[in-house]
Amino acid sequence: MRLRNLVFGLLSLSVLAPILLNIDSFSSFIPSFKQEFLEDVTAFILPADTSNLNVLPQDESSTVLKEPIGILYTDNHSKTILTDKDLQLPDTGRALSATDEDAQSRKDDIIKQIIQSANQEKEETRTDRGADQESHQLKQQSALNSDKVGEKDALLTKTNKQSDQSPLPAAWERQLRDRLIKASVYLSLPATKNNLRFTRELRMRIKEVQRVLGDAIKDSDMPKNAYEKWKAMDQLLEKGKQMQYESANEVKKLRAMLHSTEEQLREHKKQTMSFATMVEKLRAMLHSTEEQLQVHKKQTTFLTQLTAKTLPKGLHCLPLRLTTEYYNLNSSEQQFPNQEILDNPLLHHIALFSDNVLAAAVVVNSTVTNSKHPSKLVFHLVSDRLNYAAMRMWFLVNPPGKATIQVQNIDEFTWLNSSYSPVLKQLHSQSMIDYYFRAHSANSDSNLKYRNPKYLSILNHLRFYLPEIFPKLKKVLFLDDDIVVQKDLTGLWSLDLKGNVNGAVETCRESFHRFDTYLNFSNPLISNNFDPRACGWAYGMNLFDLEEWKRQNITDVYHSWQNLNHDRQLWKLGTLPPGLITLWKRTHPLDRRWHVLGLGYNPNVSQIEIERGAVIHYNGNLKPWLEIGIPKYRKYWAKYVDYDNVYLRECNINP
Repeated sequence: MRLRNLVFGLLSLSVLAPILLNIDSFSSFIPSFKQEFLEDVTAFILPADTSNLNVLPQDESSTVLKEPIGILYTDNHSKTILTDKDLQLPDTGRALSATDEDAQSRKDDIIKQIIQSANQEKEETRTDRGADQESHQLKQQSALNSDKVGEKDALLTKTNKQSDQSPLPAAWERQLRDRLIKASVYLSLPATKNNLRFTRELRMRIKEVQRVLGDAIKDSDMPKNAYEKWKAMDQLLEKGKQMQYESANEVKKLRAMLHSTEEQLREHKKQTMSFATMVEKLRAMLHSTEEQLQVHKKQTTFLTQLTAKTLPKGLHCLPLRLTTEYYNLNSSEQQFPNQEILDNPLLHHIALFSDNVLAAAVVVNSTVTNSKHPSKLVFHLVSDRLNYAAMRMWFLVNPPGKATIQVQNIDEFTWLNSSYSPVLKQLHSQSMIDYYFRAHSANSDSNLKYRNPKYLSILNHLRFYLPEIFPKLKKVLFLDDDIVVQKDLTGLWSLDLKGNVNGAVETCRESFHRFDTYLNFSNPLISNNFDPRACGWAYGMNLFDLEEWKRQNITDVYHSWQNLNHDRQLWKLGTLPPGLITLWKRTHPLDRRWHVLGLGYNPNVSQIEIERGAVIHYNGNLKPWLEIGIPKYRKYWAKYVDYDNVYLRECNINP
């Protein structure tokens, strides 16, 4: 009786245990020692034949057999795979059911229980005490059913080994492949692609994971170091995610900056349009101003020319007073001393042609004052009929010291007539007079300087007739009446002109003093005979070799070119253009210190250059005796004017 009760109790326990395990709502009420016992029961290794088990509850709705999930358990020495064979229930030797569906349902329930047990074993380690208690109870049953107890002990041993292991997550192989895809995506993103260090490290991790995966198609194929590779890959992907986040923030900032820049650009565009309108207005104003400037410039040039042609009141008074005094003298008082040496070729002869008494007086006075041998100087002064008496009277009352002076009247040169001189014939023509005196307005001609009536005076052209005026002289120094001599000129007469007729200072330091400035090179007569870039030279202080002049027949050359220019197509009027043509390749260049130019138009002539110059030249319209003269240069000229002279005081000529 006692034995029967024990067997019945064991059978009842074996039936109720799986039922309680499948009911989740009852699991919380099972005592801990019973729960552990039930888990141990489910861990039994069952034999393959389960067709006779019909006492376990079945899910009637489960009609499809499910393959159990293989769970990988690892330790330091081996791998254990729990397969479908291991999950088969043992044959109890009792026919509890006759249907295969009940047996299969029970098998599925046991599989679920095993999976749940495996998941619980990840979170906590089973204690040895519970396992020992369950083992003791199972040993009590071994007396009744030794086969059942043996199989149960084997399964219990496996469970105790699994309690010391950390199983990998489910679907491990699939998760690693997902991370490979994610890593490949990060490699193509700009934020990570531009980071060479991160890209290099990510490629290395990808290769490591690919080596781990290898040919694995399920979790059981993974090597032991798969978890470390998975963890390293996850850390690197998290870093890439942070980089993407930072890149997104940078993009937002750049977008904000771009928006701000666009706003500024639109504002600048508005301002630019406003500025463009303003620029157009300024251009119109500038154009109008330039036109007005050109008009004023023409008017200024015209007024300057007019002023230059106009004789100041004092200078008009002076020749009148002197002429009156001259004709009050008797014939003996009108003669100059030393007239017998006028043709002496051994003396230093200076030619001066002028109708300005005060200007001629400064030239003579400055030359004598700075000469080391004034007694060797002979001045040959030629004036016109109106100023001849005044010129003689001035030098009679103001003799040039030890120097000798001669004053002649151009009308006394009977040989100089229109039949001999082409230029004289042109100067007396009506067309020439109209050309000069038609310049009564600022709009008549752009080159007003060529319309100065001084060019009508034959005095301006006498320089081309020096051998006829001084037939017995060998060398003559020609001086203009708007120069000042500052140094001794004795050295000029000893210069070797090397077979040339003219000794002069060249003026080609500036581009506008070349031949193309003075001559019309569109005319074949000019372009075929002269070089447009040839260096020009200046009148004002020139040393002429009269013997070479006669030998080369320079006067006839001058006449031939004057005849060709009867219609003024080769050059405008004046004496420099025909001088350049007539003396082409017949001029010897002198040192620049002999002749400094520009004081009559250029306010920027260096003071050092002026002080070093032997002769300074007020060429231009701003003459030193006019109010329009450059003030800082007037002192060099005024130094040789005796403002205490009685005639100057009477005519109110002051410094």
